[in-house]
Amino acid sequence: MPKSTVKEKSRTGSERYIRFKCSLQNTILDVLRQRPGWQEVTGDSDWDFYWCDVWWMKETFDRAYFDDHVRINHFRNHYELTRKNLIVKNLKRLRRQIERESGKVEAQKCDFFPSTYELPSEYHIFVDEFRRSPGSIWIMKPIAKSQGKGIFLFKRLKDITDWKKGTEYQRLAERDGGPETYVVQRYIEKPYLIGGRKFDIRIYILVTSYNPLKVWLYRSGFARFSNTRFSLESIDDNYIHLTNVAIQKTAPDYDPEKGCKWSTQQLRRYLIAKHGQEAAERLFQQINNVLIFSLQSTQRIMINDKHCFELYGYDILIDSKLKPWLLEINASPSLTASSKEDYDLKFGLLNDVVNILDMDNRLTGREKRVGGFDLLWDDGPIFADETIAADCLNSCAGGTMNSFLGCHNDRIQNLQDIYQAAAVSKK
Repeated sequence: MPKSTVKEKSRTGSERYIRFKCSLQNTILDVLRQRPGWQEVTGDSDWDFYWCDVWWMKETFDRAYFDDHVRINHFRNHYELTRKNLIVKNLKRLRRQIERESGKVEAQKCDFFPSTYELPSEYHIFVDEFRRSPGSIWIMKPIAKSQGKGIFLFKRLKDITDWKKGTEYQRLAERDGGPETYVVQRYIEKPYLIGGRKFDIRIYILVTSYNPLKVWLYRSGFARFSNTRFSLESIDDNYIHLTNVAIQKTAPDYDPEKGCKWSTQQLRRYLIAKHGQEAAERLFQQINNVLIFSLQSTQRIMINDKHCFELYGYDILIDSKLKPWLLEINASPSLTASSKEDYDLKFGLLNDVVNILDMDNRLTGREKRVGGFDLLWDDGPIFADETIAADCLNSCAGGTMNSFLGCHNDRIQNLQDIYQAAAVSKK
């Protein structure tokens, strides 16, 4: 069990080190090993910081004792936000609440997820909706899988029947003791295309508390493109319809050097050039709403614990009318890099997660920006400083939220500035 293990290195107590454990062998381990004053421990050794997997949370968290300073990278019931069926249930409940309290117009701000039903429990409700929209395309997703596994498109009820009779479905049902739970969603048939290809946006959000809700938005992310031009003629081709890198990299003509990604900075510049500043800013403000409303939908049921934080990977799709749609939220977004650019992004991202947690006690706690993260919400919206917003490339100035997704990410300079300012204020 973790105990108070922040140890002194010298008799004066002027130097201390932080013991960490990490269950992954990828970028996050590199980040932790390179932090000055941090020391890796293994086995049953005491630790102060643990980047664990979700299974450890399930098996161990409730039985462990933690000192105040200990930090762990998941909330106990994180799945309320990241399970595909549960997030939809929670969003529907939030929408009903907003409609009762503020009316239908305000509740429409929650209309950022497609019509969704859980199978098999809501099969008959789904069938009624399906028959009201003949010819529509639907997408089936297992609730607890990632990287595009088990996903397929269909437009006939017979397709579901045939699929359930298939050997793969039967094998999984036998292994898991019953049929797996799926969600079925109306497919977005008119996505926004660039170069004729579909894409979605991976956005990184850090939540350090649910009560009060405290949310940080990372400036950099990426758009993931399909490898094949979009068409509804072939709904069985995953290279057209699924943008997951795990799917796309298996395409025969996939170029690992080039990949299928744009940075959010590239995407933002493209949208502004194509549609103008106002339309692009309106889109990014709507994305902010998706992020905050989705988190608020679980705020009352999430088990808040001062030891816990969570880095979420949001997947957002834009349609042809520049409307964002929430596709998925990941509690364990991939931290394995697919290229040097991807490694640099994730290394900076993860470093700044640890910087915000501030186990080294170097910050004042009043910062609105730390590295590449901007404080988006702290028991209410955080608004951008006009002087800072004016200096940011294509920023959201003018009294809007402190959101700079896709803006210039001069994180190293920011860290130098805030640490210097914090050192002066502490003297």
